[in-house]
Amino acid sequence: MTEQYHRWHSHNLNLDLEMLVFGDRGFPVILFPTTKGRYHQNKDFGLIDSVKWFVDEGLVKIYCPDTIDDRSWYDKGIHPADRARNYAWYDKMLVEELAPWAMHETAVGKVAVAGCSFGGYHAANFAFKHPEMVAHLFTMGGAFDITMFTDGYYDDNIFYNNPVDFLPGSNKPELWQMNIVLGTSEHDMCKDYNIRMANILKEKNINHWLDIRPFADHDWPIWKEMFPHYLSTIK
Repeated sequence: MTEQYHRWHSHNLNLDLEMLVFGDRGFPVILFPTTKGRYHQNKDFGLIDSVKWFVDEGLVKIYCPDTIDDRSWYDKGIHPADRARNYAWYDKMLVEELAPWAMHETAVGKVAVAGCSFGGYHAANFAFKHPEMVAHLFTMGGAFDITMFTDGYYDDNIFYNNPVDFLPGSNKPELWQMNIVLGTSEHDMCKDYNIRMANILKEKNINHWLDIRPFADHDWPIWKEMFPHYLSTIK
């Protein structure tokens, strides 16, 4: 499996970001790490190995970027308005830098986004905000309500980066064209978040798959079963 390391300066964040890329062709998949995880986390915990066949066959090319969790939602040392503003810049980086990079390299007009746990939030937020750029959304043990990190503060940056708030009022037609999988499990601490999100999608008649796996916890073993299954739905 081919692996490339990239480091670049994001003009949106005024920060250097790092990323691993697996594969040399195929549908572009942006795969986010879990809470405060680094760009190498999904490799370290075996999630990349679980989909080695898809990469080796040239079906997908997987982009594993850094996040800025410790500068945004998880930074308790700054005001919630600053946490939200920093995340809005991260979202702008994805729109203007990373997603176009992945689409250009693979000559594919849209990306897939995926992630486990808090990585599922990053993936869902991007997909639901920018469905014109996303063909597939795969979340595994995700949670989708960011207000738990905002200490009761609320503004437009929070609203537009909180899928359970902005999605009900969104009528972007590409939402109804997306392949959406919400993966959770019987003992997942985030199961209720997935059920809530599925109900929002159901109310809007947006096709999706709420995949609740039995006898499993919020942990890597079940995510490593889910991810290859979900990649197999890319057409």
